Amino acid sequence: MEYNTKGKVLKKAVVWKDLYFYQKSDAIYQLTVEFCRRFLPPHGDRTVDQMIQAARSGKQNIVEGSEDGQTSSEMEIKLMNVARGSLQELRADYHDYLNTNHLSVWDAGSERQKKLREFCHSHNDYSAYAPFVAKMNDEEMANLALTLCHQTDKLMCAYIEKLEHRFVTEGGIKERMHAARTGYRQEVDARLRALEEENRRLKAENEDLKKRLGII
Repeated sequence: MEYNTKGKVLKKAVVWKDLYFYQKSDAIYQLTVEFCRRFLPPHGDRTVDQMIQAARSGKQNIVEGSEDGQTSSEMEIKLMNVARGSLQELRADYHDYLNTNHLSVWDAGSERQKKLREFCHSHNDYSAYAPFVAKMNDEEMANLALTLCHQTDKLMCAYIEKLEHRFVTEGGIKERMHAARTGYRQEVDARLRALEEENRRLKAENEDLKKRLGII
């Protein structure tokens, strides 16, 4: 006899490579590595390590959060927020670079920023940026990174909001395990009641048949 539970303990796995904000975070990482290689000293500046580590932490915590999300909604939300924090730290580093080198953070209403924003909105993979990055100066690359960071953060905020809503409505793994056990017991009980009712019906039909045949 087989029974189907009414709840599932493990959530459906998320393919993190397909998440747009992961793809953008990977582009940010590769862009940051190239930026540091070209415009920051290779030795004696801790900013290089900080920026590359922050960029890497952003994308890696998205991966870990997505993997852990199958069993722990709380951990998934926590790691997604860690990823956001890392990318916010990276944004601050890019702002510092522009300020200390007397370069511009492009105004949101400027024509070049609008074009950059539109391009970043419709492209996620670093391969789309690489041909342009090779020709960009430090101000252009920094503003590109900032734009990608802002868009990634916006996408992640929306995703985390969905995770939090799901956690409130479905609970964590303990709640899902309880729901699965409860659903299983309810289904077993319902099946047993149906079998008992079927047994009573068959007994009644058997007694009626005996009477008609004159056996009793």
